Amino acid sequence: MENLSPNPLPPKTDLDSFQAQLQRYQSRIEEALLQRLPAASQEPKILHEAMRYGILGGGKRIRAVLVYATGEALGVPIEQLDAQACAVEFIHGYSLIHDDLPAMDNDELRRGKATCHIKFGESLALLAGDSLHSLAFETLAQDPAIRVRPQRRMDMVAKLTHTAGSKGMAGGQAIDLAAVGKMLNLAQLKQMHSLKTGALIQAAVALGALSADPVETSVAKDLDNYAHCIGLAFQIQDDILDVEGDTHILGKNSGSDVAQSKPTYPALLGLEGAKRAAQESLDSALASLEALGDNAKFLRNIANYVTQRSY
Repeated sequence: MENLSPNPLPPKTDLDSFQAQLQRYQSRIEEALLQRLPAASQEPKILHEAMRYGILGGGKRIRAVLVYATGEALGVPIEQLDAQACAVEFIHGYSLIHDDLPAMDNDELRRGKATCHIKFGESLALLAGDSLHSLAFETLAQDPAIRVRPQRRMDMVAKLTHTAGSKGMAGGQAIDLAAVGKMLNLAQLKQMHSLKTGALIQAAVALGALSADPVETSVAKDLDNYAHCIGLAFQIQDDILDVEGDTHILGKNSGSDVAQSKPTYPALLGLEGAKRAAQESLDSALASLEALGDNAKFLRNIANYVTQRSY
């Protein structure tokens, strides 16, 4: 029988090293976020509480991890990557708060707890998302931890701005909303997810690369293809978990895509076909890292991780 499982994770010694590094990045981003979010005691307290609720205390932090891992692979000191990682997480948090609203996906559970609008109400959730969106760009524009030429900083702002807009995440969400109850073809499904999910993953890798000055054009292109491929693999795995996953492990309601008649990879390709597509994307991602050699070891492992995760 054909083996449809993704590439295995590294041997135990390497796996332990990977987990330790992953936890190092995850711990670092939590501290960096705490330093940059408005204090809950600062007025308007309820808005700042909602912002912190939407960002802190959960999540895999894959996008922030990719900022750190890409930057360090290119020789950037980790303390010079905190602001970029936070900006990516602020955009991700804003998008989740807005996506969960009744006008969008109407979800009540996120990261194992009530969604922001269930906790604080729809109006405040909207404001919290808007404020996180603004905070992302304020952070990129002003944070002194970013040590690059002014043009590089502007490139970072431009990249994240494009990612959040109509040709990125917002556009992907618009396609997603219009596609409910319809059957998309494979090209249309890939386009939707490359915007809605993949764009921010590509931005995370790009911000890590832009933190190194200079980066060879060929390396930047390889990293962008790597990010594109793992973004696709990440979304396919999300769709697979919506079919196979457990609500208590996922931290959100499983089966919601089917319940809402949303187009997914398993619906289009079948479950085994979706697993094959995830494997193909993983293989392409790994091939893109060949030029970076051993410096890309963690990036290779994170590619395997996002394709094999169970939540």
